[in-house]
Amino acid sequence: MYQKHKRIAAALALAALLTVGAGCSMNDNANSLDNGNESAQGNQNENQPSPIVENSTGEDASSDNNAGQIEEEPDEKAPSENESETDSNGGGSSGHPGTGGVEQQIQVASEPESVAVLVNKQSMLPDDYEPDDLVYPDVPFIFDEMLDKRKMRKEAAEALESMFAAAEQDGIYLAGVSGYRSRATQESLYNNYVARDGKEAADMYSAQPGHSEHQTGLAMDVSGSTGQCAAQDCFGDTEEAKWLADHAHEHGFIIRYPLGKEEITGYQYEPWHLRYVGEDIAADIYEQQITLEEYLGEAVPVDHAGS
Repeated sequence: MYQKHKRIAAALALAALLTVGAGCSMNDNANSLDNGNESAQGNQNENQPSPIVENSTGEDASSDNNAGQIEEEPDEKAPSENESETDSNGGGSSGHPGTGGVEQQIQVASEPESVAVLVNKQSMLPDDYEPDDLVYPDVPFIFDEMLDKRKMRKEAAEALESMFAAAEQDGIYLAGVSGYRSRATQESLYNNYVARDGKEAADMYSAQPGHSEHQTGLAMDVSGSTGQCAAQDCFGDTEEAKWLADHAHEHGFIIRYPLGKEEITGYQYEPWHLRYVGEDIAADIYEQQITLEEYLGEAVPVDHAGS
């Protein structure tokens, strides 16, 4: 009996040991499975791309050395109290023609009747000035009507007649295009040019009211008798233009806006624009190859503002 009980106790002990061993094995397998899942989850997270960080310009900041850093845009500089805005033609804030960024003191001619009067971007005629000796020169024009733009002051008109006659003797046939213009006419023309081409462009070839030499009655635009290339750049290549460049001074006229002097006169080259200044002054200007501004000691560089 004793031996039977001893075998039963040993069997029960063995069964208990087997049960404990099976439980440990199951826990190990479960732990192993959990660790495997965590490892797989870790690998999956490592394979996902990192978020894109944009800088202030909207570009991909992760692609450069400053990834993640946001650059601030600099503030725009406001003009100081000492700075003034200029208009498009480089004139001062007063609206008068001037040099770049510098307000110009506009001079009003004290002797507008002088044949040497300076009328340009910095010098203007009195508002109510109108010559009192305007006449019609007896020369051909490219139009037939008896318009005011045929007129010149008496002394200038006589000189024009002499010059046209001398040119004809040399086989050169000239014609008038445009002479005297009132301030009101010039204002209308200038405003039309601004409306068509804009102020900056118009200021290169058209005078602002009061700043036009045509108002003096001493200026005349000239062409060949056919009118071809009248008041156009191509006139500079004609025989008529070449004759005027060589002989106009002999009759008291100058090419008022010569080539290469644009920074001084403020105008583009105009081989057709003749200005009467008298034979003595014209001869000096021709011989020295200078402008009226330089002759009078009033040369002030301009940024192509209108005149």
